[in-house]
Amino acid sequence: MKEIDTQGISYLTRVDGSTEWYWGSDYSCGDLYEAEEAFKEGRAFTPNRLLFVHYPDGRTVCPVTAREGQYLGRPVFCDGRLIILLVDFPAGAAQLLGYDDARGQSETIAEIPMSDIESCYNLFPHASPLMLARQANDGVFRIIWPFRAEFAISHRESFDFRDGDRLYFAEWHEDEDGSNYGDDVVVRSLSGELLERIPNASIQEMPDGQKWLLR
Repeated sequence: MKEIDTQGISYLTRVDGSTEWYWGSDYSCGDLYEAEEAFKEGRAFTPNRLLFVHYPDGRTVCPVTAREGQYLGRPVFCDGRLIILLVDFPAGAAQLLGYDDARGQSETIAEIPMSDIESCYNLFPHASPLMLARQANDGVFRIIWPFRAEFAISHRESFDFRDGDRLYFAEWHEDEDGSNYGDDVVVRSLSGELLERIPNASIQEMPDGQKWLLR
C-alpha cells in the first residue's frame, strides 16, 4: 500500500484527458459557484487548495496557490498540460492557467472578464481543443472562450465532451409512466446545429482517452 501525503484531501478524481494525473480539492467554500455567491453577498471565504497526484509514482504537485478572494475550479488535461481555472473575484476576471510538469512552470493561457462569464455555475474548461464553457439551468449552453457562442438545448441534455468541431451531449428520455428510461447521444456543431442523434446509446471515455459508444 502506497501512502500519499495529500494534507487532508482524502478523495481524488482522474483529470479528464489524462491517464497519469489525479486531482482533489479541500473545497473550503464548496464548489466554485458557492464561492461566487459568498463574494456577491459580502461574506468572507477561504480560498481552496487544488492538489494533483501523478500516477503511478504518487508524486504530488500544487502548481497554483489561490490568494484571498480567489477560488479554483475543476481542471482538465490538454496538449500535454494541466489546465487550471482560477477566478479572481475582486479583480473581476477568470484565468485559464497551463501547468507544464516537465518544466515545473505555469503560464496564463487566457484571462476572461467576469462580465463575459456572467455566472460560475457549471463553469468548466473542456478539451479537445481547449475551451471554457458553462451549462446553466436556463436551457442554454454557452461557449465563453476562445470564441463566444450560445444556443438552446433540451432541458434533458447535458454536455459530455468536445471532439474537435463536434460537441457531444447526453439526452435522457422516458415514457410518461416513467418506464423505458434511456439515453440518446446528441451531436452538435460549435454553433449548436444538430448534426446527429444516436438513439438508445451512451459514450464512455476510457482511461487512455478512447471513446466507447455503447448501444
